[in-house]
Parts: sequence; C-alpha cells; structure tokens
Amino acid sequence: MKTVIKPTAKTQLDAIILDVSWPDIAKDYFGKSTSWIYNKLNGRDGNGGHGEFNEQETEILRNALFELSDRIRKSAEKLE
Repeated sequence: MKTVIKPTAKTQLDAIILDVSWPDIAKDYFGKSTSWIYNKLNGRDGNGGHGEFNEQETEILRNALFELSDRIRKSAEKLE
C-alpha cells in the first residue's frame, strides 16, 4: 500500500504565502507566536517533528483567510 503524503499548508497556500501577514494571523486568530505559525505552515512542530495544523486550527485559518479576503474586497470597492 502506498503512503499518501499530504502537502504542507505552505504548499497549499503558495499563491498567497508572500502576500499575507502570517505574524498577524498567528497573533490575532490563534494567540500564538510568529514561529508557531511558520512551523505549522511548514508542517513542523517546534521540536523538528511533524506538526501540521489540526482540524480545528485548519478551520480557524480558513475562516481567517475568508475574513481577510472579505476585508480586501470591501476596501477595493471603496476606492474612487
């Protein structure tokens, strides 16, 4: 049986990885540090092992990105 390797969050978010303030996401939505979110994005825990986002964290991240995209859209609509 072949083992399926799940891509890291960083790989899945490649199109926006440089455009998002990950430290702000870590602090505002998770109450965590910058290093915590970068480790999670890279699929590591703080000790060098595997440490992907769990289901609850994935949902929080998904909602944070939805909220950010909505704020960007609303700001763009205000431009004259």
